[in-house]
Amino acid sequence: MAERALRGTRLGATSYENDRNTDLAPRKTVDYTCPKGHRFTVTLAAEAEVPMTWECRNCGTTALRVNGEAPQPKPTKAPRTHWDMLMERRTIEDLEEVLAERLAILRAQRKKSA
Repeated sequence: MAERALRGTRLGATSYENDRNTDLAPRKTVDYTCPKGHRFTVTLAAEAEVPMTWECRNCGTTALRVNGEAPQPKPTKAPRTHWDMLMERRTIEDLEEVLAERLAILRAQRKKSA
């Protein structure tokens, strides 16, 4: 019994199965190059959709598929600023009126403390 015991092994550390009599899923290899000149190959499943970009294994930049076109950049909206949101709620005349009220309150507080 001692000869068959698997002592000193951890769960998931080593597989004791072999590859004989097993069929692997069909695969395809795709080549990528990054802007820094690194070229590498990625193995994917045959039915998988091949992405146009992949992160470079050497430097981490975005690599482009060999013989592939660069992906079109997605249109982005300009970020709304605080001023844009304020102008959606108020007009310039309203803002001038609020400013005059606040300045009057501040001047009144200054007169009280002096």
